Amino acid sequence: MTTKTAEFVSPKHPDKICDFIADSILDAYLALDKNSRVAVEVMGGHGLIIINGEVTSSGTPDVERIVQNIVGQNYRVISNLVRQSPEIARGVDTGGAGDQGIMKGYATSQTKSMLPLEYELARDLCMKIFEKYPYDGKTQVTIQDGKVQTVVASFQNTKNEELLPFVKKNITASEYLINPAGEWNQGGFDADTGLSGRKLIVDNYGPEIAIGGGSFSGKDCTKVDRSGAYIARKIAVDLVKKGATEVFVKLAYAIGKADPVMASAIVDGKDQTITGYDLTPKGIRETLHLNTIIFADTCTWGHFGRSFPWDVS
Repeated sequence: MTTKTAEFVSPKHPDKICDFIADSILDAYLALDKNSRVAVEVMGGHGLIIINGEVTSSGTPDVERIVQNIVGQNYRVISNLVRQSPEIARGVDTGGAGDQGIMKGYATSQTKSMLPLEYELARDLCMKIFEKYPYDGKTQVTIQDGKVQTVVASFQNTKNEELLPFVKKNITASEYLINPAGEWNQGGFDADTGLSGRKLIVDNYGPEIAIGGGSFSGKDCTKVDRSGAYIARKIAVDLVKKGATEVFVKLAYAIGKADPVMASAIVDGKDQTITGYDLTPKGIRETLHLNTIIFADTCTWGHFGRSFPWDVS
């Protein structure tokens, strides 16, 4: 008997608002200078947004305006952005990775999106609820041998007698837990603080699939935490589309070095070396057309299974 659980959060969850702010700042720099080096972290809540990080760019967007356009004019914004260190820049300037790290990619033939079933169900339900109730919220789905056992849905500004039938209409389960701590109206930054890069499992494949550990949002594509994870997903998708049932891709980089120190895949339980891909930061950017991506579009509903270039062959 196999039991699996995955959760998902709405775009109004505090952590996801922070991710959206971080990627919106990244997009603003890239719009002014496509070669911008950006590593931005965001923390927010209770009327205050703090921006901290390293940026090297010829562009100077109005960061405070970007933030207040997202969260409102009543938020105080503290921004502390400094230039990328010369030691890191030295390695990146020659085409190397912006840091060391391990990236994982995954794909399965189990679902159309090539994502784990429990993750897909939790995300799809969260999206449907958010369309009707566009507020802070979470979903969670537990499956046992492929059958849905328990569904949890907690959404701000909902009534249980309305949300329960809506959830039942969209997913069949043995048990439903709707706002299990009670109905609630205070959400988002009014109820909790948020931090960019904190929802790594939601951003990736759910808790059953190992991830490298690096966050995505607020980072330009020289940061292989992001671009390496994207190309790892691309490789896994390509192998599934060629007939594999389940693929785990493993990449690892050293700071300042262009080529990965590890590039392998486990394809239906068998190890194989990855070939036929330019896995340098420059090669990844070109292969995935990362210069054309609006990164704020990637961070809201998960980074995979959404028809981005790393999800298509």
